[in-house]
Amino acid sequence: VYNDYEIPVHIFRLAGIYGPGRNALESIKRNKARIIIKKGQFFSRIHVLDIAKVLLASIKKPNPGSIYNVCDDLPSPPQDVVVYGYRLLKKELPSPIKFKDAVLSSLGKSFYKDNKRVRNKKIKKELRIDLTYKNYKIGLNAIHRSIN
Repeated sequence: VYNDYEIPVHIFRLAGIYGPGRNALESIKRNKARIIIKKGQFFSRIHVLDIAKVLLASIKKPNPGSIYNVCDDLPSPPQDVVVYGYRLLKKELPSPIKFKDAVLSSLGKSFYKDNKRVRNKKIKKELRIDLTYKNYKIGLNAIHRSIN
């Protein structure tokens, strides 16, 4: 597209997005969070405000045709995020469920199909990004403070 129309197109591969209104704390409050254990399962995540930071940096310093992984610094098992949320809210943890025993929708099952551990080296090097929410703990702490 850049060569034909001189439009500096970039591709942003976003990790699991969370932020205000869309996070483990909200799921826990709505009684939707479960601690599902699948050995070796990891996901990368990104706070919505850090996505905005990356997009703005890309606009300021275009590199046509670049593909960026947009994620934080700490890929983690999904159950770690849920457990951390329960502890932040000072709620009793539910019993963990093994993945093979979990009753999940087809969408829920697809969530666990792949490992989604991603590196963010390129956004840091090329775009000089310093993430505000370097990991889910920092992000959930900030969300928790904002709602209390």
